Amino acid sequence: MTVALLTDKYELTMLAAALRDGTAHRRTTFEVFARRLPEGRRYGVVAGTGRFVEALAQFSFSPQELTGLSEFLDPATLDYLTNYRFSGDVDGYAEGELYFPGSPVLSVHGTFAECVVLETLVLSILNHDTAIASAAARMTSAAHGRPMIEMGSRRTHELAAVAAARAAYLAGFTGSSNLAAQQRYGVPALGTAAHAYTLLHTTESGPDEQAAFRGQVAALSVDTTLLVDTYDITTGVANAIAAAGPQLGAVRIDSGDLGVLARQVRQQLDDLGATGTQIVVSGDLDEFAIAALRAEPVDSYGVGTSVVTGSGAPTAGMVYKLVEVDGIPVAKRSSRKESHGGRKQALRLAKASGTIVEEVVYPHGQAPSEPSGLTARRLTVPLVTDGVPAEGHHPCADLTTARRRVAAGLHSLPWDGLKLSRGEPAIPTRVVASAQT
Repeated sequence: MTVALLTDKYELTMLAAALRDGTAHRRTTFEVFARRLPEGRRYGVVAGTGRFVEALAQFSFSPQELTGLSEFLDPATLDYLTNYRFSGDVDGYAEGELYFPGSPVLSVHGTFAECVVLETLVLSILNHDTAIASAAARMTSAAHGRPMIEMGSRRTHELAAVAAARAAYLAGFTGSSNLAAQQRYGVPALGTAAHAYTLLHTTESGPDEQAAFRGQVAALSVDTTLLVDTYDITTGVANAIAAAGPQLGAVRIDSGDLGVLARQVRQQLDDLGATGTQIVVSGDLDEFAIAALRAEPVDSYGVGTSVVTGSGAPTAGMVYKLVEVDGIPVAKRSSRKESHGGRKQALRLAKASGTIVEEVVYPHGQAPSEPSGLTARRLTVPLVTDGVPAEGHHPCADLTTARRRVAAGLHSLPWDGLKLSRGEPAIPTRVVASAQT
């Protein structure tokens, strides 16, 4: 499967119609935005931009693929696709920026023909990665600085798992269990242990948990994390320290009432002299469960299902809409599916303290004056120019900077913008009309 076939059929049939009626080469701008945030969310985190830029460079059709498309496309359209290479411009928000309803997250500029076929590719990448990053940022905020391990690979598609690990890391997770994410994107690979290894050490005389722990420590050193809830947690902790000594790196609890168990395990570890042994918890955690554990003696969290599936990462709801044709603004007027016409840019206004107060979306090249007492930061940056990716927008490019951008964005929100409860977006979005209208 190649990138070019990550396209819905109607995009190619619209291309065919536009080539036939002579409108295919009109200059257009398509904009990616979300009309509203998912239910219960007060902000979103942009992610996937680097992956899209990478995919865009690979978007072309091979002779074999064109043969398959000949079943429904005419020769003129097939000839156009034979030489397809995106040669336009893309600008938008850098990865890690926060976004709000109406934020022009991404804008694609070029002929109708070269832009229309990118809709599915853009949306499938940005909707997925942004949803993951937005959920992960809420969890990171709830963890209040404690490390987070993304462990959701077994709860999603094998390729989506790699993208999810990257998005979660971008949003503040410490690392991921997924090795492909480490190899491809440099996401730190982290892990603990499996119940299967403990169960493996069962003989006719019964389970031998301490033998399992001794084997793991011999292979991985006392810095390892021992999983202590396969049988009885109190016995498991005692066996862990007996096998590794008080310098054991960590124990992990994967079931039960995690708050109560964490307190009991902390007391037991301290009584055994293992005061430096950390406690890792996992098991169906989401941002609400993590927030509830904030006062407990938990050192780090392992999060799987809720960060990679719909329950924890509802779709970002982004759309890809035509907003300008040959410099003329165009807009959709359908009820609850409106769009604002014209090519746009955006800036964010903040108080002197750094707290942001408003997102301002304005016509391209018509930046409004800064209100007295507020500072403005422009959000729209070049991503692709004349078909060539801008420096720093490769999917591996400096995820550290994106992580800092997320952290800074969360720090800049008004205090109630970090609430996990339902409410309005953290800041309002104001759309400035064109001076020509």
